Amino acid sequence: MGVISIKINIADRVYPLKVDVAEEEIVRKAAKDINERIKTLTQNYEVRDKQDLLSMCVLHYATTALKLDNKNLIPDEGITEKIMELDHLLDAFLAKQ
Repeated sequence: MGVISIKINIADRVYPLKVDVAEEEIVRKAAKDINERIKTLTQNYEVRDKQDLLSMCVLHYATTALKLDNKNLIPDEGITEKIMELDHLLDAFLAKQ
């Protein structure tokens, strides 16, 4: 597509970014999620330092990402073999045509 310039506000700081048009929405949503997490942390803890709040945000998102990395989202359970079986059956059927 194309690259556009946008400004993202995170923790009361503005960051000018260049992003692909297709990624703009996800970048804006990520910034919104970060700001909401900072707001929640501020309300639940007596932490006011932006650096500490950002560090806690990073820890949350990194932990979530690592949990997802270690999790098999779709267990195979023989799906690959079944697909290969179907592929062979289709090849055999098409060969008869």
